[in-house]
Amino acid sequence: MQNLPPIVDGRQSETALRVQRGCMRFLRAQHDITCFAEVPLANGRRADLLGVTPKGEVWIVEIKSSLEDYRVDQKWPQYHEFCDRFFFAKPPELAAEIFPESEGLIVADGHGADMMRPASLDKMAPARRKTLMIKLARLGADRIHQLMDPGPSAL
Repeated sequence: MQNLPPIVDGRQSETALRVQRGCMRFLRAQHDITCFAEVPLANGRRADLLGVTPKGEVWIVEIKSSLEDYRVDQKWPQYHEFCDRFFFAKPPELAAEIFPESEGLIVADGHGADMMRPASLDKMAPARRKTLMIKLARLGADRIHQLMDPGPSAL
């Protein structure tokens, strides 16, 4: 059987990948949310996880694997305009107190996760939602294509 390439870009630490896996399992099992990892946004940022609920609500999860990761990366407020709910996700060993109380918070390991604090609902603009949904459909199809045919693309 052929080894399929993982959908990982190599920039994530082992801790971040464990938190990602636990979050994705939790969101799928507890909220029926389908997730995309490493989603480029129109403002040049990249969402660690972007999930879509059955009703089309968009959740973004920003993964922080360490205190240093949180301190040096202050771009997270720029994600709000691309989602309806925003969360931080952290490993169990990272203190919850470092994260703003105004944001949702998930604690996760490689097996699962739990929501420590829900995120408030702030509905995305309809035009932005439509553009993002088209982008996600194309991104998902492209990722499946790359898994099925990992050779050079013929554009």
